[in-house]
Amino acid sequence: MIILTGGAGFIGSCFLKYLNKKGYNDILVVDNLSTSSKWKNLVGKNFSNYIQKQEFIDNLNKFADKDIEAIFHLGACSSTTEKDIDYLMRNNYHYSIKLAEFAISKSIPFIYASSAATYGNGEDGYNDDTFHSLRPLNGYGFSKHLFDLWVLNHKFESQITGIKFFNVFGPNEYHKENMASMVFKSFHQALDTGTISLFKSYNSKYADGEQLRDFIYVKDVVEVVWQLFDKRISGIFNLGTGVAHTWKQLATAVFQSLKLSVNIKYIEMPDDIKKQYQYFTQADMQKLKISGVDYQFSSLEESVDDYINNHLLQDNIYF
Repeated sequence: MIILTGGAGFIGSCFLKYLNKKGYNDILVVDNLSTSSKWKNLVGKNFSNYIQKQEFIDNLNKFADKDIEAIFHLGACSSTTEKDIDYLMRNNYHYSIKLAEFAISKSIPFIYASSAATYGNGEDGYNDDTFHSLRPLNGYGFSKHLFDLWVLNHKFESQITGIKFFNVFGPNEYHKENMASMVFKSFHQALDTGTISLFKSYNSKYADGEQLRDFIYVKDVVEVVWQLFDKRISGIFNLGTGVAHTWKQLATAVFQSLKLSVNIKYIEMPDDIKKQYQYFTQADMQKLKISGVDYQFSSLEESVDDYINNHLLQDNIYF
């Protein structure tokens, strides 16, 4: 059996489909569906059972005698604007510790989701061998950073695999609302208004629309996550493409995929976002390459075109 937390979420549900493709169907999906629409991400996928997150946490010992091949811990509160820090600590930090301790005690491979938000404004770069000097800009990044440090401080990096996801986009993200990718938002803006709105820059080093991000397609992400598991690679790794693109390039790719003229307008950034805005992210991918992962990432244009023409325009938002 495989345990997959966050299995109805964006990356989790895409990875669930990938596991099915690899012949895995005995999968326990752990999530918190509540009143959200993300249950639709489970439709058409194979899994042996579903359990609500809190029930799973409260009854974790019941799984002690199960034959568990791996635990993929992809469930988390990923909102960068979440203000309830105690909630983030319970959901992203303490929950992760409890699950990791369980996995280690049973010698079960444990693969978890960290985040590029741990790097803060990037003043120390984006090297995945740098940890203790990092200063996250929001509670979400802080909660993820603390768990990374917990892994390192307990010297578990040789037994655990952490993945610092950069800007992931693709099918199955529709339920994330304000936290959905700019590709998803831009697609709807372009179709509805013929215009895509981007935030102005408040940093003299970057012109409007020239802020940079390392965008990565979710279909590439699940391939790499699989390799890390399949090759039993441990440690904490960046997962971006290693190439940064501007928001203007992203918006242009959306217009091109829709065969529309480029029409971008720049709008004011909300104050709460200004205080935690990253003007540049780019994953240092050397550590992952040296680890033995061999993968050629899709270009931004190829990824955006696949997402739009094979999913969004087909009313096929699922993967």
